[in-house]
Amino acid sequence: MRSGFLYLVTVMDWATRFVLSWRLSNCMDAAFCVAALDDALRSAERPPGIFNTDQGVQFTSVAFVDAVQGCGAQVSMDGRGRWMDNVFIERLWCSLKLEAVHLHELANGIKANRVIGGWIDFYNRVRSHSALGGITPATAYERKTSTWQKAA
Repeated sequence: MRSGFLYLVTVMDWATRFVLSWRLSNCMDAAFCVAALDDALRSAERPPGIFNTDQGVQFTSVAFVDAVQGCGAQVSMDGRGRWMDNVFIERLWCSLKLEAVHLHELANGIKANRVIGGWIDFYNRVRSHSALGGITPATAYERKTSTWQKAA
């Protein structure tokens, strides 16, 4: 941004590439990451078995680890310098930057929130993925959750 930085965290369902939640913050702390996790857990049909993150201090904080373990998930962290451990989210970052962030002058948090939110909605609901057989992440996630509901 023109003055300062904004930090983005997203929570993604790996199997479907569906972005469950995201948050922007002007400081890199655990609070906005925990808030995004809480949003994702509220919107998810069921908690994850494993929750993968990188090794950032916000993800190793007691607050974040407690929130992950509190929902019954195991904590999994990428190895140092192992971007391939989190390839799906790294790919999301690349696409977001190329298709939205670099195309707009994000002069403030309001504009960044609008541009990023619009792009994530497009990514989830409009953009088809070859890895998902040509369907959108939202469709894949809905199919997955309806399978869970039938099994219950």
